[in-house]
Amino acid sequence: MLSNKIIALAESETLAMSQRSTELKNSGIDVINLSVGEPDFFTPDHIKNAAKTAIDDNFSFYTPVGGYLSLRKAICQKLKNWNNLDFSPEQIVCANGAKQAICETLMCILNDGDEVIIPAPYWVSYVEMVKIAGGQSAVIQASSANNFKITAEQLRAAITPKTKAFMLCSPSNPTGSIYSKDELKKIAEVLRDFPDVFVISDEIYEYISYVGKVNSLAEYDFLKDRIAIINGVSKGYAMTGWRIGWVAAPLWLVKGITKLQGQFTSAPSSIAQKAAEKAYSGDNSCVEKMRAAFEKRRDLIVSLARKIEGFEVNLPDGAFYIFPVCKHYFGKTALNGKTISNSSDLAMYLLDTAHVASVGGDAFGSPDCIRFSYATSEEQIVEAFKRIEKALAELK
Repeated sequence: MLSNKIIALAESETLAMSQRSTELKNSGIDVINLSVGEPDFFTPDHIKNAAKTAIDDNFSFYTPVGGYLSLRKAICQKLKNWNNLDFSPEQIVCANGAKQAICETLMCILNDGDEVIIPAPYWVSYVEMVKIAGGQSAVIQASSANNFKITAEQLRAAITPKTKAFMLCSPSNPTGSIYSKDELKKIAEVLRDFPDVFVISDEIYEYISYVGKVNSLAEYDFLKDRIAIINGVSKGYAMTGWRIGWVAAPLWLVKGITKLQGQFTSAPSSIAQKAAEKAYSGDNSCVEKMRAAFEKRRDLIVSLARKIEGFEVNLPDGAFYIFPVCKHYFGKTALNGKTISNSSDLAMYLLDTAHVASVGGDAFGSPDCIRFSYATSEEQIVEAFKRIEKALAELK
């Protein structure tokens, strides 16, 4: 019988919707998948070639638990060149994707009952990861009027004696919102007053920005001993399947994560590590090409979504999602007599009727919204919104 901990764990709704759309596709239905958070580009050739060379050069043995020193040095150089942050290789630990890196960080800092402040909308796995680590989530709701970003005043009001950590994702999944330098400064000033609150900064989408370089809470020296930067190669380099993420953090935390990972999965793939090393140390023009393509798609999908009656659509600053407010359709009835009660119902209706996969905002802590990914071709985006508009018009 499953443990109570696993029974209490929710299934990842993004993975579930992607799986459902795949099953429909396999049955012969033409499904357009706007549910998955995965670049549709192939991994750049120079990165793939580095992996092939690594195989030929027999990089086939166990690596250090935290990753090859050469990869950790490349990450440090990236942090210096791109973010103007100083880290040593000893402060980096590589994991099997950024997801594992976040989960291990939480497991290393939380005791049972500790609270983690999480702004909503949030990535679907944050709350469940906190559960795994024995903590409790304290969710702050950000408004669409403030572009789905919390204020420093909201953060201050949420901190209690039980608060152990604060998590921030910028650029955001699911909204694409980016916290400006001024907004981060105000948040950092709040955190200065609470020295026992640890900070987890999820920066996996930093290369996909339409407003210039993304700022980080790690830029503030008074946070350097209590902040973990989470990042990886999945989104910026189209390397989701390679499973390389990493943590840059104080040495005490890196030692803890390394201890945990050593008993859990050990290091990520040696070949994937050499590919990631090339991503960080090689030609970076591929990143800009993909970013520019995403920006063009963003402009397209926003223009199409804003034509849908009842959708309220913010302009994302980064990532590759839009997150329209869709509550206009709650309470309406489909032709089969089924009522749309919430955003999850709406997402399922669009999948069954329009054959377009999306994810209801309930999974992201914002039940009035629905998430569409634009990590697909412009042709697919145009066709998807033709179908969506037609299906929504049939609701009464």
